[in-house]
Amino acid sequence: MTKCWYKSKTLWFNAAIAALAALEASAQVLQPLVPGNVYAYGMMLLSVGNAVLRIVSAERLTLK
Repeated sequence: MTKCWYKSKTLWFNAAIAALAALEASAQVLQPLVPGNVYAYGMMLLSVGNAVLRIVSAERLTLK
């Protein structure tokens, strides 16, 4: 069973995180406001979120 790429929660999650990371890298708004360990835990949580979505995913993606 396959599904279209734009229906993938994992791809949308990763695209949103990439956009937010690019925004943060250019604006540097969030990192100075939170302690280093909180920022690091947030990054770890994003990785775990990605892993969970990959585990839950069962369908292959198509480009059509």
